[in-house]
Amino acid sequence: MQATAQAITEASTSRFVTVRNGDTEFRIHCNDTGSGAETVVMLHGSGPGATGWANFNRNVEPLVAAGYRVLLVDCPGWGKSDPVVNAGSRSELNGRVLKGVLDALDIERVHILGNSMGGHSAVAFALANPHRVGKLVLMGGGTGGPSLFAPMPTEGIKLLNGLYREPTIENLKRMMNVFVYDASSLTDDLMQARLDNMLARRDHLENFVKSLAANPKQFTDYGARLGEIAAPTLVIWGRDDRFVPLDVGLRLIAGIPNAQMHIFGRCGHWAQWEHAETFNRMVVEFLART
Repeated sequence: MQATAQAITEASTSRFVTVRNGDTEFRIHCNDTGSGAETVVMLHGSGPGATGWANFNRNVEPLVAAGYRVLLVDCPGWGKSDPVVNAGSRSELNGRVLKGVLDALDIERVHILGNSMGGHSAVAFALANPHRVGKLVLMGGGTGGPSLFAPMPTEGIKLLNGLYREPTIENLKRMMNVFVYDASSLTDDLMQARLDNMLARRDHLENFVKSLAANPKQFTDYGARLGEIAAPTLVIWGRDDRFVPLDVGLRLIAGIPNAQMHIFGRCGHWAQWEHAETFNRMVVEFLART
């Protein structure tokens, strides 16, 4: 296990795939590791500076060790992938791009883990390509519908949008203090690395703000279509999520026929990072079930 962990780094797994979305060509960055017969795709959230590796680096090794190929995809407008100003459904754009990536890599069927925006994108992909999905794991996202109890936009989303407009270390700390339950786990080095990552791609920051101006509702509400999802689905949520409240996760359970839910106490919007060990064990067991 130790040798495997040493071998899996962001740099050693980095690759690019060119995909076409209508008349537009995107160069999409991925981290690709493991050699299993089944592939697990991980889709990141929409926070400034988010990437597949930044969101899921605590979760890759256990899945590779369990025998899966693991593919982390940087969506258009994030990480090392090409920029985009999006005036339509971000969920559906990401779903189409994922299909292009899988086609280019000759991968027919995948399990998908989606966090926040990645959950919305996973649902969009599953609805458009049901035969290509094995199982779904959705954390902090999956349908763009509103909370019935929390004011919308939520406290966390307001801070996220503010950080896009003013990417300073102070605004980053304000957002991250709400993002996780226990912000003491976020070191100054981690904060600085995230800020550096954001500022390295100011085009991504500016384009996200332009996209919101063009279409304030970037994420489609799939509530009415959740019943179409046949894939076994594990919904994982933080009880203390101040970005996407818990009752939004309950909508997924109510709508997806073959779904189950795990709720972490003392957990914010980043369950796969805040409770990585338990999360990893739970996901490996869920994917292995027949």
